[in-house]
Amino acid sequence: MVRLNLPEKIETERLLLKRLRYEDAEEIFYSYASKPEATRYLAFPTHQSVDDARNFLAYAVGAWEAGTDYAFGIRLKGDNHFVGSIGIINENGKVHFGYCLSPTYWNKGLTTEACQAVISLLKKQKNIHRIWTFIDSENLASGKVIMKCGLMEEARLTKWFRFVNQGNQPKDCILYVLREKI
Repeated sequence: MVRLNLPEKIETERLLLKRLRYEDAEEIFYSYASKPEATRYLAFPTHQSVDDARNFLAYAVGAWEAGTDYAFGIRLKGDNHFVGSIGIINENGKVHFGYCLSPTYWNKGLTTEACQAVISLLKKQKNIHRIWTFIDSENLASGKVIMKCGLMEEARLTKWFRFVNQGNQPKDCILYVLREKI
């Protein structure tokens, strides 16, 4: 198994990306995971209680240790306010990422800033041969973020993924890949 050598904290101009911890459960729940507008395009169900966030964190902490999934909380640098999360899934050097931000902080460039930092870090890793992600074809805002980060559309996939928060019906998706040499 190819393991990634990732730090537990990544700093950008406005953000601190910190490895998720059990103590983040309430912030995850209240900032985005309980908000249907934020979780619409995510693979996990909208959280109904802080216990749902705790269950997610039990997975996230174990997956980091296993080297399969690296999840970071996104915090504002000035006041350490929790605004979202970003994760990297490692499949033996083929990595994809996903993110979610509190609706309060949408349209401020924070998601782009977090994604650019993660992609920059991934490009420096050894043994990574592919950086990619996918989105619901209706998620135009994420499409813009992903293209700002240097990924290009590779394929449109018909009825490719079931988003649990959209009635679990198969949805068309767009697959994006980083085309520059890694």
